Amino acid sequence: MSINGLTLMPDHFPFIAIASLLPESVIGYTAIVLLIAGVYSASKKADRFYHFAGIVVLVALFAIMLLTPASSSKLILFSNMFISDCFSQTIKLLLVFATILSLIAADAWLVRGENQKFEFIVLTLFSLIGSMLMVSANDMLALYIGLELASLPLYVLASFDRDNLKSTESGIKYFVLGSIASGMLLFGISLLYGFAGTTNFTALQQLFANDFHVSKAILLAMVFILTGLAFKISAAPFHMWTPDVYEGAPTPVTAYFSLVPKIASLALLIRVLIEPLGHLVHDWQPIMLLLAILSMLVGALGALTQSNIKRLLAYSSIGQVGYALLGMATGTSEGIAAVIIYFALYILMSMGAFACIMCLNRAGNALETISDFAGLARAKPAVAFCLAGFMLSMAGIPPLAGFFGKFYVFKAAIHSGFFVVAVIGVVSSVIACFYYLKVIKVMYFDEPAVPAPDTHYPLALTGVIYFCAVLNSLFFLMPTPLIYMAQRAAEALFK
Repeated sequence: MSINGLTLMPDHFPFIAIASLLPESVIGYTAIVLLIAGVYSASKKADRFYHFAGIVVLVALFAIMLLTPASSSKLILFSNMFISDCFSQTIKLLLVFATILSLIAADAWLVRGENQKFEFIVLTLFSLIGSMLMVSANDMLALYIGLELASLPLYVLASFDRDNLKSTESGIKYFVLGSIASGMLLFGISLLYGFAGTTNFTALQQLFANDFHVSKAILLAMVFILTGLAFKISAAPFHMWTPDVYEGAPTPVTAYFSLVPKIASLALLIRVLIEPLGHLVHDWQPIMLLLAILSMLVGALGALTQSNIKRLLAYSSIGQVGYALLGMATGTSEGIAAVIIYFALYILMSMGAFACIMCLNRAGNALETISDFAGLARAKPAVAFCLAGFMLSMAGIPPLAGFFGKFYVFKAAIHSGFFVVAVIGVVSSVIACFYYLKVIKVMYFDEPAVPAPDTHYPLALTGVIYFCAVLNSLFFLMPTPLIYMAQRAAEALFK
């Protein structure tokens, strides 16, 4: 049955519904099985579960590739609560890909480290399921359930290193501020339901398209919803939790934080803005532009005074969110495609940088301050070279991948007439170059005050570093497949 170009699948077609949720089902059942097996296992070490979980996530990746529909096809399932289209499947592909890289990079810390239990894998899988359900939500209630399923495991992961005071502190801060954000989001959803009479995306889209009177109460509900989601993506001025959580959480957890939950929340925000609120573009566009400007400037200026490498990357991620919000604010297919491209390239930059940090330690302790990297280029030239490449890419230096991510976003903004905001974005990128180059300067020109860091090169972590470095450096040779994939995914939202 087709309504307004959407294919609604009745509930008596269970095979189609099950097939559409196959990746989530595979990961979900695996997480439950590993949880039960871990409870009754004599050994709580992660090595019994790590490789099995990795294989299952890889299977889910191939399942998503097989299930990705054409750009014009949309399946709405489970009483209009779940949507499967090219956009959702493309984002899921990026989420699972980022999770695989995160698990591989965590190999040395998780399997070979001491006191690292199987719960890390289970929590990561549950968070991934929630993230995947978020991007397929077609109802505010499904949105909220997916968001909470993705967030609750993250609160535990942030404080996973129980013997570390900073880790415990970061978990508490993340939980408290995350709960506030969830409350604001739920309040906005309640207001929207009270004044619009529905929480379904398709129904809301049709309602606002038919000259429905948009009262101030509905606009207030929209503001609360956007505020709650802005907390989740750490957009300024709702970013206050990000530096502390990034610093306190174990580095593999921070690497996961910077990718999967953030990309899922940004993709969810895209769907909310384009589908149910698409006809209110002139109401939410100024809000998104303001968030983009604040995030770009706070990310650039906040990182200037940081001495901790993970706090620096936290402010960097806030700035990166600002560039993504700028693409969203255009409200066009070109802008959304630019954001998806930015997502994919950000995975390479962020995961590569964190992988380099993970392989460095001194006397068994992870390097924390930027000054700890002094002389790294002479002691460990390969790691320093790769890390420098990731820093330059985040700064947007051509011909590295990060340049193209920003280029497409700024291009879309200019085509939409946002010249001033695009200039602010360029200026913030120039400011950000200072602290990215500062890290490179410390590695290549500063004399170490202490012995060179120890470097362990486990095969898995080395593979992640070199894989991300190669794609980061050579993306310009073959950008067409990613651009085409992003354009198809963006077009699916506007059909």
